[in-house]
Amino acid sequence: MKLNLVEKLLVNNPARALVQRLYEGPLLRKLGGRLDGARVLDVGCGRGVGVQILLEQFGAAQVYGLDLDPQQVRRAQQRFAGKSEGRVVFAVGSVDKLPFPDEYFDAVFDFGMLHHVVDWQAGVAEIQRVLKPSGLFFFEEVTRAALNRWIYRTFLDHPAENRFSEAEFMAELPVHGIEPLGGLRRILSNDIFIGIAKRT
Repeated sequence: MKLNLVEKLLVNNPARALVQRLYEGPLLRKLGGRLDGARVLDVGCGRGVGVQILLEQFGAAQVYGLDLDPQQVRRAQQRFAGKSEGRVVFAVGSVDKLPFPDEYFDAVFDFGMLHHVVDWQAGVAEIQRVLKPSGLFFFEEVTRAALNRWIYRTFLDHPAENRFSEAEFMAELPVHGIEPLGGLRRILSNDIFIGIAKRT
């Protein structure tokens, strides 16, 4: 589902970009390493901050950014206009029906998008499909407990059904042939968990 106005303002502000650049990017790189020369997908790319991180901090050769919201995709395209020629591709689409061939990407990134998808399990299955064997899945996700909090329920818009806990999310990955690697990092009173996994 698309972001509501409040969440769109939150994700499109400079503070959010700063957190991605200075904390999330370095943490994910520490967990999974650089991706020099890789073809990478950012699902739920928004205005393209994550795409920029994948190019600059991870060394990806080519990054595809996908978002359900055409307005966000236009923002991302404007951000990269005249830059990174041939290295960046943006498209409108949904994670549960990825418009890419099987085994196309060396890595897929989810900067907190799957909790917006009703059938997030289908999204995980699609991520597995487009990953090459031994490809990496980098994720940062929000738990059901967080989404049930008053502040989330009052100001943000998320699917009311089929929310997941950290344990449920992690248990679902092996069902689709994606094995978690190492431990998780948890922030904001365990509301958000961050980790990596590998396609078997």
